[in-house]
Amino acid sequence: MYHSDTEILFPMRVAPSLRDLRGRKWRRLVDRALEVPDGEEPQLAFGLMLIRLAGCLTCHPDSYRALRGCTNCAGHVVRRHRGDDDDLTELYQRALADIGLYLAERQQTPPAVSQAVLGEVGEA
Repeated sequence: MYHSDTEILFPMRVAPSLRDLRGRKWRRLVDRALEVPDGEEPQLAFGLMLIRLAGCLTCHPDSYRALRGCTNCAGHVVRRHRGDDDDLTELYQRALADIGLYLAERQQTPPAVSQAVLGEVGEA
């Protein structure tokens, strides 16, 4: 990426700059994402919601979005979102549910390394 403010996916360091762009419900949503430790579900869901809203998966180094930087792009997306704060809260809740499902599936999935391989390594 050419711009020093551009990353591959939405960076949480940008979230504080988004806090005052909308109403009270939006501010509470941003505050909730910022008050939890890094990597907690509310923070992951906030990031996923912004990745979906901003289209981060289709951002490329030479795209207009990348040239403007993540802070400008995210601010633009939040300000220009046509729905109200309730709509954004619903998108956040959907992202939170998706994160929860993903993490639950990962906990149920057996380890990729089989016991046979571990046994062989441990015997050496």
